[in-house]
Order: sequence, then C-alpha cells, then structure tokens
Amino acid sequence: MRATLIYRLHPRFHIGLEYNPKVGEVHPLLTVIAVTETENRPAVIFGISSDRIGTPGGTSAYLTASKDLQHWTGLPIAPYGGIVYSSYDKKFRAIGGLNIRFHPKVTGLIQFDGVKVHPSVTYSFNDTHAMTFLMIRGTQPGITYTFSF
Repeated sequence: MRATLIYRLHPRFHIGLEYNPKVGEVHPLLTVIAVTETENRPAVIFGISSDRIGTPGGTSAYLTASKDLQHWTGLPIAPYGGIVYSSYDKKFRAIGGLNIRFHPKVTGLIQFDGVKVHPSVTYSFNDTHAMTFLMIRGTQPGITYTFSF
C-alpha cells in the first residue's frame, strides 16, 4: 500500500509526497503540464515520482504526451506515451498506457513502465479522494489511496 499526498499549486503544477511503507521510502512528486491538451493537440507532461512499480527503490523523471480520443473515436479512451529515466536502473525506457473511463467516478488504466504492465482501476470519491486497486506486474495486488488538496 502507498500513500500519496498532492498539492495543486496551479491546475498545471502539482507537488507532493508518496510514502511506500513496504520499503520505508518517501519520494517527492512533481507534475508539470507543459502543454495543455486541445481538440487536436496532445498534452505534454513532465514529472518526478517514485521509480517503476516493483523496484525496491529509486526515483524517476518522465516526459509524456497524452490525448483523449473520445472526440475522434467516440470511445472514452486516452492513450499516453513517453520516456522515463529510472534512477534504480540508471537508464531511459519507453513507457505508455491507456486510460479508460468506465463511469465519471471509475477509470481503468493499463500502464507499461518500460518493463512490465500494471493494470489498475480507480474509484474517485470526489475531487480530493481516490482509491486505486492495481495488479503489480499483472499478478500482485496493490492498493493506493490519494488525497489531493
């Protein structure tokens, strides 16, 4: 189980901390939406977080592009792709995933961290609280709780 605390300084700039009690680590979180998404342009996002799911430690820095495709396809999906630098592996990796909106409060996410795939489902209680069930490496269950303020 991980605990995440995020503070939205601005709609495009978030900072926070992530605590992983299993390994006793606290990691900084940073999300910067460098380019906002439009009907025809993807969002470009830079961030810092804990390293890949399943690593014993480390921090990662990533750059991604994401695009909601519902306008074009009629499907409630938003793929993303990008690159991440892992301090654990000390190398760059290609990453990607697909977000699926099942309901306004329930979303699914399939994440590829450059090594393994991690499917998850998130239930958003409101704008500030969310619980995520994930399958680490597709086989090990995990839970995250997020509180944003």
